Amino acid sequence: MPEICRFYGIIISLFWKDHNPPHIHFTYGDYKCSMSILDRIVDGQAPAKVIAKVNEWINQHEPELLELWGKAQRGEKLNKIEPLK
Repeated sequence: MPEICRFYGIIISLFWKDHNPPHIHFTYGDYKCSMSILDRIVDGQAPAKVIAKVNEWINQHEPELLELWGKAQRGEKLNKIEPLK
């Protein structure tokens, strides 16, 4: 599971050849969640402030994330995405 970004203690990753819909996985301490890229449905639990930060980051990088999702589906190398500042 390649790490594609890290900020404020949040680690964001994608799995190769993962199931649809396009989504990211993130951890924060002991919390583990996934969030769909297009409709922002969260699977798992994390503090609301963390979910809000991840959602803000997705808003800033949605086209890049969808491109990386395609690469991950093909098993290609994934580049990092700028963190939330």
